[in-house]
Amino acid sequence: MRRLPRVMPVLLILLVSAVSSAHAQETEETGQEVGRFTLEQNYPNPFYPNTRIPFVLGEGYFSEGRQPVVSMRVYNLIRQPVAVAETLRHPQGRGIPMSNLRYEAPGRHEGYWDGRDFSGDMVSPGTYWVQLTVNGVSKAKKMIVTEEMIVTE
Repeated sequence: MRRLPRVMPVLLILLVSAVSSAHAQETEETGQEVGRFTLEQNYPNPFYPNTRIPFVLGEGYFSEGRQPVVSMRVYNLIRQPVAVAETLRHPQGRGIPMSNLRYEAPGRHEGYWDGRDFSGDMVSPGTYWVQLTVNGVSKAKKMIVTEEMIVTE
């Protein structure tokens, strides 16, 4: 039991290193290229209680009438799934969970996260990761959830 506090920082460093290398690869690409996609930074960031998460799907995904399969998930720092983002503007409607969802057109799209976990509870303030997966290829970005702002007059 005494080893756990020593192991935890090492695990966090390994996790951050893996995500950072994925981020470095992602920043070298542009979403406008044929067959590529870009996960853009959520806004606002930091945020409370909700955020929008833009992404770009390249034209190559739609050649010969194909439609890419898109998922957007939110993870905590230890890579536990926290939530699935929802659509803002999609042919099937608003608020559709972005889990293996087909898109019909290239260009800029947005996901939405209300800051709630799978149980419907607001997540704790801290660092989270949004992961966009298109046809089995994933990219991730860091998001910061802040505490509720209390305005006094």
